[in-house]
Amino acid sequence: MREWAYIIIGLVVLQRLAELVYAERNTRALKARGAVEVGAAHYPLIVLLHAGWLVAVTLLLPADVQIDWVLIALFVVLQGLRVWVLATLGPYWTTRIINLPGAPLVRRGPYRFVNHPNYLVVSAEILVLPLAFHEWLVAAVFTVLNAAVLAWRIHQENAALAARRALDGSARPA
Repeated sequence: MREWAYIIIGLVVLQRLAELVYAERNTRALKARGAVEVGAAHYPLIVLLHAGWLVAVTLLLPADVQIDWVLIALFVVLQGLRVWVLATLGPYWTTRIINLPGAPLVRRGPYRFVNHPNYLVVSAEILVLPLAFHEWLVAAVFTVLNAAVLAWRIHQENAALAARRALDGSARPA
């Protein structure tokens, strides 16, 4: 079972690396159009948190790990939701807070229901993957750390988007 766990973790790492390439490309294109980054100071914490989470899941994998395949199936469903978010935002999706003044807010896909669907997906992923390997402590610690970082990030993102929401006439609460 340990080999399967490493394969699953490896696939998650590859997915995240591919997303970083996509996000960086989108970030450069948005900045070339006049977008500005907001809250850059917290970005290294986001990177550290996500890298630390994957390292912890890998290093603390029990020697006799029993994989909970139901939770792995849930994690796969979360990946479908992640793809839905990325596809909905398209060239606007980044791992940073990039604000393009005057651009309309996205109100389709999962954004019809909540302002920050990606953060919901990420929060669930951070909880579910370690639980699938029975790593309760990793799930608990990184869920709390993620909640703290996301509280800060969402506050900054909402502040950055406030003017666009007012122009858009969609000043619904976050």
